[in-house]
Amino acid sequence: MERTTHSSLTQSRQDAKKAALEPRIAILETSHRSGWVALAQGPRLLAARQLNEARRHTRDLAPLLAELLGEQGWRARNLDGVIVSRGPGSYTGLRVGLISAKTLAYATGCALLAVDTFAAIAVQMPASVDQADVIADAQQDKLYVQRFARQPGGETWSATNELRIVAFAEWIKIRGSNAMIAGPGLEIFAARLPAELQVAQEYWLPRPESLLRLGLERLRKGQRDDPFAVEPLYLRPSSAEEKQMGER
Repeated sequence: MERTTHSSLTQSRQDAKKAALEPRIAILETSHRSGWVALAQGPRLLAARQLNEARRHTRDLAPLLAELLGEQGWRARNLDGVIVSRGPGSYTGLRVGLISAKTLAYATGCALLAVDTFAAIAVQMPASVDQADVIADAQQDKLYVQRFARQPGGETWSATNELRIVAFAEWIKIRGSNAMIAGPGLEIFAARLPAELQVAQEYWLPRPESLLRLGLERLRKGQRDDPFAVEPLYLRPSSAEEKQMGER
């Protein structure tokens, strides 16, 4: 009995030591009206707080992140990486998230890891789904759309085409009938989809766990993004920019 107890204690200490060596990571998800600020150590999500639209600003992200760091007994300089959602999504939200992540990476020297928002949504699909069309509102009755497929082995997803903007009516004609529909665009377009399409509300928005999964994979491969070069994933100007160009 004593041997078993001693062995268990030794294993627990080894597990704790191993966990302590895992990278410390901040996660910022601001691609939608609501967002997330989270902390993780290795693959384990430690804490996550949701931001609403009224508080999704740089001035709100920094205090919330500081609060989460304090709860873990960490300081910003202890971080090994910051994972941020880069879009497509809300123009304002993406800029806020990326500016905050860039500033944090530059100030602390931690790795900046920008993750495609649609890829994060794709990896949330249930085990029974092999293909997914991820959509977001591109305004003027158009969609951002990209298809993803599960790779052999079942854990990895990859895009099967380029992200693009298409008219909703055109996409309805060409979309695949065997793909689950996911993404924030469902908030606007779900009621207009044919009844036979697979739609699950729990997969509409990216979650911190999904960003962590993709960002940690990149970090462990030694990858990082340049804080001076990475930009939000846009395919078109914002409405304000389009209006400004039209007035010229």
